[in-house]
Amino acid sequence: MLPTKSSDEPIQELDVRTLRKPDKHPTIFATYADLAVGDSFVLINDHDPKHLRDEFEVDHPRSHGWEYLRREPRDWRIKITKLANAPLPRVLVNTAGDDVTDGGSDATGAVWKLPVRERDLDSNIIALPADGGIDAHTGPDLDVLIHVLAGSGQLTTELDTVDLVPGALVWLPRRSRRQFTAGSDGLRYLTVHQRRQALMLDTSPARAGNSTASNGPR
Repeated sequence: MLPTKSSDEPIQELDVRTLRKPDKHPTIFATYADLAVGDSFVLINDHDPKHLRDEFEVDHPRSHGWEYLRREPRDWRIKITKLANAPLPRVLVNTAGDDVTDGGSDATGAVWKLPVRERDLDSNIIALPADGGIDAHTGPDLDVLIHVLAGSGQLTTELDTVDLVPGALVWLPRRSRRQFTAGSDGLRYLTVHQRRQALMLDTSPARAGNSTASNGPR
């Protein structure tokens, strides 16, 4: 049974109504992180924090409690309880299903990105259309692991070409030169790499020093 505060012991309150908007969510999550398992705090806000609840569902699914205590104009109170020491392991997405393509791809070709805020890794699912590709570039200063999920294609390196087929696990060493070309059935692959802000891709010829910003390694 989870430990709870005695009925006569007041529960901590966190009133974020006077905080700047950029400070609200970091303050709330920091307060949650400081809780002992089984403890709670009461969040006081001027509206229903639906976006915050979505973030809790992404970062702490099944491991937090969310109970509305009051729903009045400019006075919303929610009791948030910590049910586990750390976020629970869970399935993020079924890579064999169609749900990873429902929202379409972004400018980088990503149809899915790891949504968890607090993490040490980044991961994407890249989908290239039939005969599409990613131009030759020098990768960022970190290693990338790629798992081919579907379709076919080729990876052109600085010296040779590697065939990409479903099930292939490919290692991209940091700063290695690479170009991706999808086959007639397209190409979909999962990337995993250490998290890093402002990743850079160098699309200039080998040994040149110019670089352009990117959302992540490809």
